[in-house]
Amino acid sequence: MDAMAAVTESIFIDAGFPSSSISRGSAVELPGYFRPEKKWDLLVVHRGTLAAAIEFKSQVGPSFGNNYNNRSEEAIGTAVDVWTAFREGRFGTARPWLGYLILLEQATGSTTPVKVREPHFPVDEQFHGASYQRRYEILCRRLVLERLYDATCLVTSSSDPGGPIHEPVAELGFNAFASAIRARAAAVLAAPA
Repeated sequence: MDAMAAVTESIFIDAGFPSSSISRGSAVELPGYFRPEKKWDLLVVHRGTLAAAIEFKSQVGPSFGNNYNNRSEEAIGTAVDVWTAFREGRFGTARPWLGYLILLEQATGSTTPVKVREPHFPVDEQFHGASYQRRYEILCRRLVLERLYDATCLVTSSSDPGGPIHEPVAELGFNAFASAIRARAAAVLAAPA
C-alpha cells in the first residue's frame, strides 16, 4: 500500500501541489464528529483548506467474509464521521474531496461466488451469486453514488509481492482514480487564494 500511496502523492505533486501540503505516514489525523480524530492515509491541506483525504486499504485471505464486512463498515463509518465533522465546521467552508482505494488479493476465496442468507428479508439481487471481488465493486460504486466518497478504486493482485496489479472494472481502476485526483487538484489550485 505504501507504493500506491507514493504514486498517489506524486499525482498531487505533478498537478502542482507543494510537497509540504501533503501528509502521509504522520500528521494524518482529522477531527471527527463521533470520535475525536481519525488517521487517514494521505491528506492534502492547501492554504489552510482540506483539499483531499484518501484511505488506502488492502484485504488478503483467508477470511474474506469477515474482512469484507469490516472494511465496508469502516469505509461507510469513516465517511459519515468526516462529513458530519465538515458540517460542524471542522475543516472550513470548502468541501473536501474524499477518496477510497482497496487492493484485494486475487484468489479463489475472493473470486468465487458467495451464498447469501435471507432468513427474514430478501437481499439486494446484485449480491446474489456475487464473489467478494464483485461485492467490493458494488461497495465502491455505491460509496460514490451515495456521495460518501468522491472517487473509489478497486484493484486486485495475487499474494506474490511482485505480481501485477489488475483493474477488474475500468471505471473503478487506478487510471480513473488518478483522473479524479487531477480534476480535484486543478479545481483547488485554480480557486482564488
